[in-house]
Amino acid sequence: MDIKTKISIINQIPEIEKVCDSVSAFGEENGLSTKIIFAFHLALDEILTNIISYGYRDKDEHVIDINLSLQAGALALEILDDSVPFDPSEAPVPDINQPLEERKIGGLGIYLVKNLMDEVEYKSKDGINRLTLKKKF
Repeated sequence: MDIKTKISIINQIPEIEKVCDSVSAFGEENGLSTKIIFAFHLALDEILTNIISYGYRDKDEHVIDINLSLQAGALALEILDDSVPFDPSEAPVPDINQPLEERKIGGLGIYLVKNLMDEVEYKSKDGINRLTLKKKF
């Protein structure tokens, strides 16, 4: 049986804290380790900051939905938004061995998310982006 919760926010940076608080509560209610909860906090901060900061071409209010569920030994988190499509799997891998002053700006956050999660899946259909993150426990 899947245990689920849904969080809806608007596209404003302060809303990210609301999501992280909800993930913490969900994790604690379901006995998840602080390590898993922390991994999702980092991933959410990165992804939601990118969606809110770079994903919208207007200044209008947009709703971002986040669904949490426990599925077969994993925490799954799904982010649905109507921002500009962006597939994190297509983001170039940063050269982490290159000296910091020679690196291109950007890309480390997505790299971090991909390495924190066991699965990262992206789909876009009918103007809705669906990013699913899974981490086994």
